[in-house]
Amino acid sequence: MQTKRVLLAAPRGYCAGVDRAVVAVEKALDLYGPPVYVRKEIVHNKYVVQTLQKRGAIFVDETDEVPEGETVIFSAHGVAPVVHEEAAARQLKTIDATCPLVTKVHHEAKRFAATDYDILLIGHEGHEEVIGTSGEAPDHVHLVDGPDDVPNVTVRDPEKVVWLSQTTLSVDETMETVRRLRERFPHLQDPPSDDICYATQNRQAAVKKLAPEADLMIVVGSRNSSNSVRLVEVAVEHGAKAGYLVDFADEIDEAWLDGVEAVGVSSGASVPEVLVRDVLRWLAERGYADVQEVTTAEESLTFALPRDLRTDLKAAGLPTTGTSDHAWTI
Repeated sequence: MQTKRVLLAAPRGYCAGVDRAVVAVEKALDLYGPPVYVRKEIVHNKYVVQTLQKRGAIFVDETDEVPEGETVIFSAHGVAPVVHEEAAARQLKTIDATCPLVTKVHHEAKRFAATDYDILLIGHEGHEEVIGTSGEAPDHVHLVDGPDDVPNVTVRDPEKVVWLSQTTLSVDETMETVRRLRERFPHLQDPPSDDICYATQNRQAAVKKLAPEADLMIVVGSRNSSNSVRLVEVAVEHGAKAGYLVDFADEIDEAWLDGVEAVGVSSGASVPEVLVRDVLRWLAERGYADVQEVTTAEESLTFALPRDLRTDLKAAGLPTTGTSDHAWTI
């Protein structure tokens, strides 16, 4: 007899950088009142963006869409220095919600550019994080979009080359890219510390562990979320028979469950836990009520809110800490 079960990955969902960014928008709305403008999506999740829009956040693509003198929040993915300059020119009050782990990569790019290194930035072309990091040293950064892009790389001095990476990539694919780069450039220098963020690595590790037992893998996340897309790829690469990315439970196709005994479930680092609970409820209604959590790490990291926002909150007598209303709690 078939025993239906769910293998629930842990950790999953919100990371510290995402929680910080979402809380920054929530507290800015409470403190300043709507509208509060946000450049780009604060995090790559459809539900989060829609929820904040209902509260009065206005999402724009560029700073010139923000009325002069208003408040604008920069997303967790980071921005190039030119964006700060544009905001200053429009006399905008800025709150920089860039994830501190992304800021670390920005600092690395500036430091290596200052010593005239060629910087090989491993990442996806057009991704906001890549655009922001490249903007710190545009004359020194060369984008490497995966292992197959390595033959296209040219540098000025093969002995002064360093690699950095987007924080949300597949760990395995990034290491393969680095391996191929090092074959071409034996003196390739590593970043001072790992650029792929702890949350990305932890979520991928949990999925790798449960994937061999999963007939089907469902990852909750938006299609423009790099780390969510990678989780589906990692699941299939490590043994899951099929894998799909969904924003909401009602996007699941019942046909996916044909012949399925074990369903793996995880969520990207920008996904609130309420959406995972909806998926578990949907599966339970179809016989998958046995939920077994597969835990590979415990996470306790938190980041302080952006400094300017903390200052204003303190002046108003409001709390300067807290987690998002939609954060994952277990």
